[in-house]
Amino acid sequence: MVETYSKTDTKPFGGNIAYRQIEAMFANNIIRSKKLPFKNTWQNMSDTSALYVCIVPKLYTTEDDVQAMMEYVYAGNSLFISTSRIDDLLLEKVGCKEIFTEPYTQNLLGVMKDTKVSIGADSSIKFGYYYYPFENYFKDLNTADTKVLGYNDDGKPDYIVHFYGKGKLYLHCEPRAFSNYFLLKDDNYKYLQNCFAFTSDIPQHIYWDDFYNKTGSRRKSSDGKSYSSLSEIMKYPPLVFAFWLALILLGLYILFGSKRIQRIIAHVKPNENTTVTFTETVGRLYLQEKDNKNIADKMITYFNEYIRNTYFLNSSHVDDDFILMLSRKSGVEKDKVETLYRTIADTHKSSVVNDYQLLSLQTQIQQFYKNKA
Repeated sequence: MVETYSKTDTKPFGGNIAYRQIEAMFANNIIRSKKLPFKNTWQNMSDTSALYVCIVPKLYTTEDDVQAMMEYVYAGNSLFISTSRIDDLLLEKVGCKEIFTEPYTQNLLGVMKDTKVSIGADSSIKFGYYYYPFENYFKDLNTADTKVLGYNDDGKPDYIVHFYGKGKLYLHCEPRAFSNYFLLKDDNYKYLQNCFAFTSDIPQHIYWDDFYNKTGSRRKSSDGKSYSSLSEIMKYPPLVFAFWLALILLGLYILFGSKRIQRIIAHVKPNENTTVTFTETVGRLYLQEKDNKNIADKMITYFNEYIRNTYFLNSSHVDDDFILMLSRKSGVEKDKVETLYRTIADTHKSSVVNDYQLLSLQTQIQQFYKNKA
């Protein structure tokens, strides 16, 4: 399912319930939505005890944003961030690392089960639901200025607070725990209340981020430096080695593989004799129309054309000489030829041809073809 955590999204992984709960917890404050990068937001603030809430699927920042966040915290404010993938730029400032499981991999290979999270020192009080397990966690924490506040189902820290200056930076790496789906399960709403219990009871202002949940990739810093997947790969020597190795192997495959593979020979479909199909189609058309007279006339025309082309006789003048000559050339008895052309003459004269007459004409013509020499 799509994870948005938007305050207006009422779908399972929207943030409408979380927004309304925070609104109820801090009833004396009006939550203000912020739709600009943190750098721009901080420039217009003078707070010293405010709370900024950012619940997003993934957090992509710039160096300017991270610097502004740390300045905001240093001034005495609280910054609460819950996201599956925390930007390395921010983690470097905190002095820790995150073990992150890609949702695509989890959805492809993972198994749903009852999964839980806990808050505070008493990890026996857990809040859970049935879905893919909570697997993200923090490691290599600097315990001098960082404290663990919550744990995932494996007992690994997934919620920490970093003390900086006069303020606090709260990092939470399981935003699904703030989804509509999770908070509406049993008493899970208490999990959110417990998470925010560590923040100030009466913050100077409350801000809700409405910018980073729409940011799907890195942006440019103020120095104009852009970020890309390739630039991220180039930061780590093992990934650089793997990248160039894959590129070289691909080039070798194209170079040598293309010589070994024979060009595909297109299959030529043989010509299809559609004469019989066409004849059957036309025949069915006339039969559906029940126009026996029209069918009979075409049968006679076709038969006379056959006589002219095969025996070189003029069928437009049928007399005794014609009957005798056709009988000799075809080998068909004279009386049968005579009967056939008498039937043809009667059919020509009739304005309406019934089924019996049509069948009789067809039978005599077929008998002529069978008996001819």
